[in-house]
Amino acid sequence: MVVILFFGRLSKLTAAVSHNRGASPTAGVPNPGPRGPGSDSELKPDKDGVSDSESKVDSGVPEVPVPPDDTPEVLNKALSGLSSRWKNWWVRGILTLAMISFFFIIIYLGPMVLMMIVLCVQIKCFHEIITIGYSVYHSYDLPWFRTLSWYFLLCVNYFFYGETVTDYFFTLVQREEPLRILSKYHRFISFALYLTGFCMFVLSLVKKHYRLQFYMFGWTHVTLLIVVTQSHLIIHNLFEGMIWFIVPISCVICNDIMAYMFGFFFGRTPLIKLSPKKTWEGFIGGLFATIVFGILLSYVMASCRYFVCPVEFNNDSNSFQVDCEPSELFQLQEYTLPSVLESVTGWTTVRLYPFQIHSIALSSFASIVGPFGGFFASGFKRAFKIKDFANTIPGHGGIMDRFDCQYIMATFVNVYIASFIRGPNPSKVIQQLLALRPDQQLHIFNSLKAHLIEKESNLDSLNCRCMYG
Repeated sequence: MVVILFFGRLSKLTAAVSHNRGASPTAGVPNPGPRGPGSDSELKPDKDGVSDSESKVDSGVPEVPVPPDDTPEVLNKALSGLSSRWKNWWVRGILTLAMISFFFIIIYLGPMVLMMIVLCVQIKCFHEIITIGYSVYHSYDLPWFRTLSWYFLLCVNYFFYGETVTDYFFTLVQREEPLRILSKYHRFISFALYLTGFCMFVLSLVKKHYRLQFYMFGWTHVTLLIVVTQSHLIIHNLFEGMIWFIVPISCVICNDIMAYMFGFFFGRTPLIKLSPKKTWEGFIGGLFATIVFGILLSYVMASCRYFVCPVEFNNDSNSFQVDCEPSELFQLQEYTLPSVLESVTGWTTVRLYPFQIHSIALSSFASIVGPFGGFFASGFKRAFKIKDFANTIPGHGGIMDRFDCQYIMATFVNVYIASFIRGPNPSKVIQQLLALRPDQQLHIFNSLKAHLIEKESNLDSLNCRCMYG
């Protein structure tokens, strides 16, 4: 909400500057037309629940160019006989199947390819949001905005990926001299890079446009916070085990598809004014379908080491590997059913992976809170009178239109792992100990030995008291 108000304030400021310069801001772009009941793209005030007063306030929003329709010609010809409603349904369906197929391919290629795909998606999402700001900012010929935006993106990625490499691949870093030096001074280098960009921004300030430039400086940093920081959390989830990457993303995709399907065929009751075509029927149907899907997908994936083992660097093979002895989280256990479920199913006990129980929390979040990422994006688009962030994927909009829910989901998964799953990692502790000087290692050894001897003597005294009462 704070970010939406920030951009709304920026819009009013831009309109004022435009008025002072003799420019006449437009009232926004024409409505591009509906995309189907699962879409939030219709921008007519009488259908979006936007009041006349709100329309007047937003009338100063600069016009953002509408990307042309790039639906493949072969699809346009094949679906030319259908109404716009069903044509959009088929276009979205076909492209959704294509994206799911691509998702399976990159999963097969392994975690490192997945990491690079996440980086590419992050860069594209950043580009789509910054382009909207640039369409306003560039008209005043103020220097350096685009250059500085990409420079800050580079700095933030250098910081986050450097932290990740040092944390997860400590052995590799310590073995290579250049990496060891970069790791030792990583935060100082990152800070120096950021300070360089900060100084460049100050030097680029133009008289009479200071306030606008500072708003655009804030635009860049809010975009970095939303896109780059949260995409970095996706990488962290991936290194914990591919199942923590695949299941949450799949739950969001499933919820998006099933909410659209239920809304398309059964939707009658509007859910929220920001997305007037979202319905309660689609929301509730997507919730139950996603929970069932999450439980079934978790059962299939939890039995495969390739999906449940963390990504680690193997010194012997000099390569990254995904192989381990699965933890208790991924071992079948027997659970007693509550009496209510027992009366319905006739089963007294069931055998489940503990991860399946956690998947209920993940799929519930993806269905209940995850859509608010989409609502947030809808508010942003309405603030700037645009249909989509871009037209990268026909029928779906831009990459950011598809990942608006994924980022908030990734943050939840990372917090969930840190709060309920992750414990001390002995292998990381040993790696850090081996990086110390011999005298430091000896000191830690003696301290640990004294601690264990004291603990053993206390345990023996307790056993004697118990035996002789």
